Amino acid sequence: MLASDEDILKAAEDWRRNGRGVALATVVETWGSAPRPVGSNLVIDESGNFLGSVSGGCVEGAVVAEALDVIASGQPKMLEFGVADEAAWTVGLSCGGTIRVFVERID
Repeated sequence: MLASDEDILKAAEDWRRNGRGVALATVVETWGSAPRPVGSNLVIDESGNFLGSVSGGCVEGAVVAEALDVIASGQPKMLEFGVADEAAWTVGLSCGGTIRVFVERID
């Protein structure tokens, strides 16, 4: 079961209150078939702990890795993931669509 938006934002608030570096990833655009809708969130802390979902599979791991860079640098990033249908299963975006994810540090 996926975490609710309220759970995700509460985790971000709690982690920040406890002194952790935190980033929030949000699906801002989709094309074609996408595993999660626009507005889906993933919160990540500086240790790589996370809650929520923006896609799943290898894409989610890539977003977590990029979020760690965003936490360290403070510079937001716009990420785009899309694959051709024949490569979809290998990369982790099995739907064959494209998603755009904005990652920002929460201060």
